[in-house]
Formats: sequence, structure tokens, C-alpha cells
Amino acid sequence: SKMTEMTPLEAAVGTLVHTFNKYALSEGKKDTLTKEELKNLLKGELPGIIGGPKDKGALDDIMNKLDTDSSSDLDFKEFIIFVAEIACVVHNICTKKTKK
Repeated sequence: SKMTEMTPLEAAVGTLVHTFNKYALSEGKKDTLTKEELKNLLKGELPGIIGGPKDKGALDDIMNKLDTDSSSDLDFKEFIIFVAEIACVVHNICTKKTKK
């Protein structure tokens, strides 16, 4: 079947879509993340990188930065831009480590 032939990058894209949907479906509109859903996603899926925002102010800052259309929730594109920013930070850290 096609599923067994997925490349790691294809699987990663599928994981991004699945993860967004898993949290987006829990409350509010089913195709966006509310602030609460974002908090749960950060805690559940990125604890080693983000560690979960330490306080409500930190979560508000993240949400306001990402919510580029001021809708008070995040659509998939806003979420993916956030993931891309995280990937760039991780890439920069890894690149610095290998240059030394």
C-alpha cells in the first residue's frame, strides 16, 4: 500500500496535520486552535522544546504573535508558520553545534 512507502518527510507532514486536527477538534471551531487548545498542544507535543508557557502572559504573547488575522484562534497556516519558526531555531542550534 501507499502508506508503507511514505518517506520520513511525508510522514512528518502527516504528523503535523494529524496533531493540529487532534487538538483543534477539542473545542471551538474544529479547524482552528483556541488559546486553550494551543496551550494543551504545546504541553503535550512540544514539552522538550517549548516546555509549556510558564504563565498566562507568556501564552498570550505566543498567541498574539501567531494570530496574524486577529481572529483569536489559530488556523492551520498560522500553526505551520509557528512550527517553521521552531524548526529554524532548532536548525540554527544544530548548525552552530556542527560548525565548532
